[in-house]
Amino acid sequence: MLSTDRAERLATILENVRELGPTLRERAPEAERAGRHSDKTIADLHAAGVFDIGSPAEYGGDELSVRQQLDVVAEVSKWDGSAGWTVWAGASTNWLPVGMGPRVIEEVYGADWSGPRVAGSSHFPASRGRARKVGGGWIVSGGPWGFASDALWAPFTNLGCIAEEDGERSLVALQVPIDQLRFLDDWNVAGMRATGSVSATFDGDELFVPDYRGVVFDEIARQSIDTGLQGSLWKAPTLGWAFSTMAGMSIGIAQGVLERFLERSAGRPIRGTTYKNQLEAPLTHLMLAEVHSKIQSAVLMTRANADETDRLGELAASGTPADPDYMQRFSARVLVETAYAAKWCAEAIELLQRNSGSTAIMDFEPIQRAWRDARVITLHGALNLEALQENYGRLMAGVGAHQVSGITGLDRFAPAPGKDNRS
Repeated sequence: MLSTDRAERLATILENVRELGPTLRERAPEAERAGRHSDKTIADLHAAGVFDIGSPAEYGGDELSVRQQLDVVAEVSKWDGSAGWTVWAGASTNWLPVGMGPRVIEEVYGADWSGPRVAGSSHFPASRGRARKVGGGWIVSGGPWGFASDALWAPFTNLGCIAEEDGERSLVALQVPIDQLRFLDDWNVAGMRATGSVSATFDGDELFVPDYRGVVFDEIARQSIDTGLQGSLWKAPTLGWAFSTMAGMSIGIAQGVLERFLERSAGRPIRGTTYKNQLEAPLTHLMLAEVHSKIQSAVLMTRANADETDRLGELAASGTPADPDYMQRFSARVLVETAYAAKWCAEAIELLQRNSGSTAIMDFEPIQRAWRDARVITLHGALNLEALQENYGRLMAGVGAHQVSGITGLDRFAPAPGKDNRS
């Protein structure tokens, strides 16, 4: 698909989302009570085109750039944070099945499907899943696999498992069809309730997974398996892709709250003052300027990271990948800046909520739901701000980052020993 075609497709998808947006917002309270989106909402999101934004062009996907995917995630999140999370998870995990090779790619993208194509769960060293290699495949045990966003609607869920062989431990990604999984009713949370990010398990003590559906995670992270796909998206840094678009959720939610605040504040008096119209009060003006600055700071950082992710993908696709030192610094930067974007947007929403009066705590008011959803993003396991600050600061100071394996591990890069990283 040519870049002009992608731009036109992006415009169409964004317009579709804006038309669907009021319906998403209207359905959100019931979806929260149910702990999941309705099948109708998933079908409507699919019809809007949001689940194909990160799918391979060779299989009819839109294969939008990371920068374009960011815009889609932000627009959906503006209307409903849980819907934004579902779209983000569907787009940003496409590199998992693609990184496993052509047979899995064909299996995931070759069939018709309405909804997200794949879910991922427990790709951290703390995974409760265990795997051992046997003839023809893998034997999986343990679990359950938690925080399985999109697993309720995807044909496959990619489970992270720890494998041990000859005293060596490794993280293995295992692709399991939905009909072999059982989902627990354990998504009882403060925010992002409609994502239905339940835990996954299976009946019995063990499950056999064919050999081609299991790959050592490091091979996926390093993009060492030939995919047969031509687009530069498949050479883009996976952390840049996953976390630039993740920040889009925080940005979209905050933008939606700002719009809602301006809408509901016109003509509203401020209790304890003589102001009859909140929008005419200087204290509102000062607050709005601070809110704008926090959101805009997140926007500019995140767009820059998405653009750089696309550029690095193009370099790698052309056979001239960036230096490993730079890749490690960039990946660490994306992580810490995504955590800051989440923090600033959550703070902006906090300001808007505190200035929205007591009705902003009511279930029918989108502001209270956005406040909870935005805080959940800041608590994501990959966005431990203080740890990310230290890692990036270590690199700035010329000290190596902590070598921690898993989906956000920086040890997939191998900077030259002794090279000065202070620039």
